[in-house]
Amino acid sequence: MPNAIIFDIEATDKDNPVLIEAAWVALDSISPFTLGEEFHQRYNPGKPISLGALATHHILDEELVDCPPASSFTLPADATYLIGHNIDFDWSAIGQPDIKRICTLALSRKAWPTLDSHSQSALLYYLDRAHARDILRNAHSAQADIHICATILDHLCRELKITSLEALWQTSENARLPTHMTFGKHKGTALAEVPKDYVRWLLDQPNVDPYLRQAFAILSNKK
Repeated sequence: MPNAIIFDIEATDKDNPVLIEAAWVALDSISPFTLGEEFHQRYNPGKPISLGALATHHILDEELVDCPPASSFTLPADATYLIGHNIDFDWSAIGQPDIKRICTLALSRKAWPTLDSHSQSALLYYLDRAHARDILRNAHSAQADIHICATILDHLCRELKITSLEALWQTSENARLPTHMTFGKHKGTALAEVPKDYVRWLLDQPNVDPYLRQAFAILSNKK
């Protein structure tokens, strides 16, 4: 069974997502970059799909009536690393299993910080402009997206000189630590310059992003 999988889902909505499609491909090797076993399956979510989600993935409720229930999905038993673009969304939709997550979105922002967009589609135009338009005709299906993500990951590993899964995970963890506020009245402000009273208030709030909390802790320890 695969030790690392490149993973993508489609879901019912953004706020309380339930799985309707899952796909993964095994990452057999980083150097040379080699893919292996694949999986693809659609699921019955047991609740309506939002109009916004329909407009993205075009999977209709009536197409899922005879599919297995979303609750029946499981990751490969030996999977240690879950790789994807904004992987936390996919991870949350499958119940937040105990697995190391590698985020190609965070890694892309680290590798190519000056790009005006780091979406999968934008990155494919940046990395493979000659073929991007034809490839993206099928984007937003989980099966197509895992291969787009694989293309991005291959470039990332070469750009960042990564040759092992553990190094890839650690680089992802470091890349996910914010350096600036991304929301609220201090949006755009370097974390080191955010007023201390606001930081104290923020860290007392429930559901603070753990990477933001960790970034503030690292700054505090440096003082």
